[in-house]
Amino acid sequence: MLLRMSTLFLRTLREDPADAEVPSHKLLVRAGYVRRAAPGVYSWLPLGWHVFRNVERVVREEMDRSGAQEVHFPALLPKEPYERTGRWTEYGDLLFRLQDRKGQDYLLGPTHEEMFTLLVKDLYSSYKDLPLSIYQIQVKYRDEARPRAGILRGREFVMKDSYSFDVDDAGLERSYRQHRDAYVRTFTRLGLDYTIVSAVSGAMGGSASEEFLAPCESGEDTFVRCSACDYAANVEAVETPVPEALPVEGLPAAHVEDTPATPTIQTLVDLLNGREDLRREDRDWTAADTLKNVVVRLRHPDGRVEALAVGLPGDREVDLKRLEAQVAPAEVEPFTEEDFGARPQLVKGYIGPGALGEDRPAGVRYLLDPRVVPGTRWVTGADAPGRHVVDLVAGRDFTGDGTVEAAEVRAGDPCPRCGGALEIARGIEIGHIFQLGRKYAEALDLKVLDENGKQVVVTMGSYGIGVSRAVAAVAEQTYDAQGLCWPREIAPADVHVVATGKDATVFEAAERLCADLEAGGARVLYDDRRGVSPGVKFKDSELIGVPSIVVVGKGLADGVVELKDRRTGEREQLPVEGAAGAVLAAVGLGQPSGAPEPA
Repeated sequence: MLLRMSTLFLRTLREDPADAEVPSHKLLVRAGYVRRAAPGVYSWLPLGWHVFRNVERVVREEMDRSGAQEVHFPALLPKEPYERTGRWTEYGDLLFRLQDRKGQDYLLGPTHEEMFTLLVKDLYSSYKDLPLSIYQIQVKYRDEARPRAGILRGREFVMKDSYSFDVDDAGLERSYRQHRDAYVRTFTRLGLDYTIVSAVSGAMGGSASEEFLAPCESGEDTFVRCSACDYAANVEAVETPVPEALPVEGLPAAHVEDTPATPTIQTLVDLLNGREDLRREDRDWTAADTLKNVVVRLRHPDGRVEALAVGLPGDREVDLKRLEAQVAPAEVEPFTEEDFGARPQLVKGYIGPGALGEDRPAGVRYLLDPRVVPGTRWVTGADAPGRHVVDLVAGRDFTGDGTVEAAEVRAGDPCPRCGGALEIARGIEIGHIFQLGRKYAEALDLKVLDENGKQVVVTMGSYGIGVSRAVAAVAEQTYDAQGLCWPREIAPADVHVVATGKDATVFEAAERLCADLEAGGARVLYDDRRGVSPGVKFKDSELIGVPSIVVVGKGLADGVVELKDRRTGEREQLPVEGAAGAVLAAVGLGQPSGAPEPA
């Protein structure tokens, strides 16, 4: 393959696009890989399409190697299967919905569990047909409210989604492990640094769930990893270690106190510790001893709205992403002044045990942080402005309707596995694997006859890789101050040959070198532009990010060309005679000139 920059459909930019927020977005646009077509929708230009197809190739090769078989579904899908599983409603505003000229409802596929399930149901009916793993690489559509970060979070994107079908849970475990191993090979070949973390299944359902995250400051996902063991989890899946319940005997009775001029938790704590009659006998009060009750609205897919109060230690905030993962598919909305006005028992800033007890307003649910165990002592609102309840004891004076993992996770929190300190990091989700179980098979009546002639519901796994997102993730992890810096496996070319100067002999030598490289199996990008300064060509070569750069220029007078490693910056002078062989060896496609042929 030889791409000539004199004719390549390419225009590099010196300035960052105005709407770009993250490095991959800025550089992919500046280097001429993608162009914005609409909010969250991008066109791929030739260089970008080469990278995309290389990522797709690696994904396809590893899926085939795992034994999965490729199929391809339409993006335009009928409504009925999604109604049967409830996702026509659950997906809410995320779905692109449309009607044909006859008024029939369709959607643009956000994901294809239903279609895979129905296809297998149509063709297979016996345990002898299983296990089966099938996959596709297909465009997906989700009407993101705030598409951002270029191709990292768009309304149109490309995914590899695969599904396993097994007779029993033991078979699902094997299929899950095969996919997991295939993902490890895939992301390793793509040159990605990644971490496998425990995750929540959310609206997908199922049991075991793991995400493959590419650690990156611009990532949207926050995850934790333990400093003492191999535990890692998305913050939405972190389980709070639950303290032991404490005895309530001998604890002081709860009492209501006037607490004027305490607009913040810290001012409340200072007042408690500053008054002799309110001090604890064992230690000072801290913000972690206050009980904060935060009220939100939950909007369910069927339109029903309920109020949810979350009780948590006052030194923590509610993490909305964690809460949303716990209450999915309901959406979390702010509790408005109008909502408070309709429930006067809930005094904003002073919500306490009375308003959330047995006589709470209808339609209000009360869930507690797992740290709020029986026997713990708290200070919280007394359902009246300027008043708090002191020495309120969980289990004795109040209870909730259950627990919820909604509090923020912080660096230094104890690991739920070993008790070590947790570290916080950010990452880009590049893959997600689920043990779906029988949710979709039951909804769509996918059954087979087992070896005893009895009908059994098939158990499924679901496995996704963001193909277009992986392009951006690699860019985020490998760029430098000069531009993109692709791993060789997915780069748009193996070698970027840059001819500099005005002398015709330079371009003739560069032409011969490109021909020899192409004949040796290299993918070559050749900057053959006339009348463009060496400085511009060098900047473009660094911005575009091909891993090996060969400069044919003034060194030609001394019989040498320069080979530069884009990633390390190392430079090497190569004799013109034999340069092609040396470059091919450097890119892993041949041997240096003069090396003996293998026996």
